[in-house]
Amino acid sequence: MAAIIRSLRSGCYQNLPGMITCVEFEDFILDYLEGSLPKRQRIIFEIHLAVCRECRDYLTAYKKTIELGKRIFEGTNASVPESVPEDLIAAVLAARSSAE
Repeated sequence: MAAIIRSLRSGCYQNLPGMITCVEFEDFILDYLEGSLPKRQRIIFEIHLAVCRECRDYLTAYKKTIELGKRIFEGTNASVPESVPEDLIAAVLAARSSAE
């Protein structure tokens, strides 16, 4: 149901000059949290955030997911569970090294 509401709202936001849709909002979340959005895009992102409860909830859940993911491996002796596929581990390590 929430996805349907978000889709309908996205259509409404497309009619506002300079406004981003909920789908576009999702595309900018990581850049927003990292502080790498240009000023104009950040302002538009924050306007959307102010008027869209679903995206505020989505952003809160996104932040919580990141926080919980970090907490899982806080210890210096943390190891990857055996159930995690090797290709996923390789992809995460590759992404981490390219970000550094």
